[in-house]
Formats: sequence, structure tokens, C-alpha cells
Amino acid sequence: EVHLVESGGGLVQPGGSLRLSCAASGFTFSDDAMTWVRQPPGKGLEWVSTISSTGETGYYADSVKGRFTISRDNAQNTLYLQLNSLKTEDTTMYICVKGANYQIGDRSQGTQVTVSS
Repeated sequence: EVHLVESGGGLVQPGGSLRLSCAASGFTFSDDAMTWVRQPPGKGLEWVSTISSTGETGYYADSVKGRFTISRDNAQNTLYLQLNSLKTEDTTMYICVKGANYQIGDRSQGTQVTVSS
């Protein structure tokens, strides 16, 4: 059974930084691309970033490009998202997803990021 557990969310001021982690188990982590999405209240999933299975290539939504960095540690079965230069509009629930197809992949419960002064 796929199990994804996030940590690292919280409250931060505009311009601040956070690092999200997603610990994976129940599958061969290094075989799969991984994705971060976010979901504002009452809205659908918004794709944020995807990383290849090897970690060599990351892809980003225009809204976060240059501010967020996706990475992974295949030895530790962990996915990361470094969030820098945070804006109030980044406030929402962040979710990690197994695979590149975030609409159908197994998902974590999510962690809340709140950007506020």
C-alpha cells in the first residue's frame, strides 16, 4: 500500500521560506516521478512541480518558477519542495503525489502553508 506523509508546512511571513518533505513507502520510490500540487479551499488541484525518477529533471508551473525547488533523496525515499520568496497567494494546502499524472496518482493528506504578515 502506497503511503505518503508530509511535513514542514506552517505559517510564514511574505518573502519567507519553508521546506516541505514527503516521506514515501509501499512502493519502489526510485521508479517513479513525483509531483507536488496545491489545492486552495473549494478549488481543484493546481500543479506545482514534477521531478523525474532520478531527480535529474524538475518541471515547474510558471507561478512558482524561480522561487520553488523540487528535489528528492531516493536513498531516503523522500521528496522535498523548497519554497522561497513566498507570497500571500501561495497560501493553500500542498500535496505530494506519486507519479507525474497528479489527477490519478496516490496522494498525501497534505500540509498547510500560510503566508501572512
